[in-house]
Amino acid sequence: MTISDKGFRGERKDRSGPVLREILRKAGFSITDFEILPDDQPLLEQRLRHLADESSLDLVVTTGGTGVSPRDVTPDATLAVIDRFVPGMAEAMRANSLAKTPHAMLSRAVAGIRGQTLIINLPGSVKGAQENMEAVLPALDHALDKIQGDPSDCGDMSE
Repeated sequence: MTISDKGFRGERKDRSGPVLREILRKAGFSITDFEILPDDQPLLEQRLRHLADESSLDLVVTTGGTGVSPRDVTPDATLAVIDRFVPGMAEAMRANSLAKTPHAMLSRAVAGIRGQTLIINLPGSVKGAQENMEAVLPALDHALDKIQGDPSDCGDMSE
């Protein structure tokens, strides 16, 4: 889901959405839904609820609307709908980007779980979205398995 007023109005080409879809496809994920939405918190909340509750998606990835501008409401919408936080994912994304740019500290992106759906917010810039996705990708399959109820042990952390 790309969140962009200009993208929604057709005034800006969505570049981060296609890059993320390609990264996820190469990692073995199926992309079943994609849309460009405006920076509108009630609408975003409604769509996130729908994708988690009615479409029963395992993963929802958003790009855009994670900064500090007045219209950046993606994290607020996500926080309003999730049941549980996954703070380590957001921390990993910010740490990865902070090694490259001080602007990363302005990211308000969050990750959390609604039902059995993991929702991850990524920045709207192509570079930021790509770097953030690459930061969480190594843990994504395991996270999704656990969210879906996989009872197996996570392994011995001392190994």
